[in-house]
Amino acid sequence: MRKIFLTFTLFATLASAASGSMAADIAAGKSRAAQCAACHGPDGHAVAPQTPNLAAQDEDYLAQQLKDFRSGARQNETMSVIAKPLSDMEIANLAAYFNSLK
Repeated sequence: MRKIFLTFTLFATLASAASGSMAADIAAGKSRAAQCAACHGPDGHAVAPQTPNLAAQDEDYLAQQLKDFRSGARQNETMSVIAKPLSDMEIANLAAYFNSLK
């Protein structure tokens, strides 16, 4: 029984450490989002009617859209150029930041 408990504890600790190291950084997302403000607004509320609001959007949805722009699966002249150099971590940070806005 003790061996099972120790194994479970070790597994839980490793899983927690792994997920913690991959957690998105809202502050880094905010810093990276400065270029987004021109179209999507400084608070994630778009300045133009044809531009989507990003504030409070689902993190997974935002991340997937940025990945799709980056890969070319989703096309938009401006967004494709902006998303192309983003790393997975930068995308996660941006998605977390915009999700945190109300």
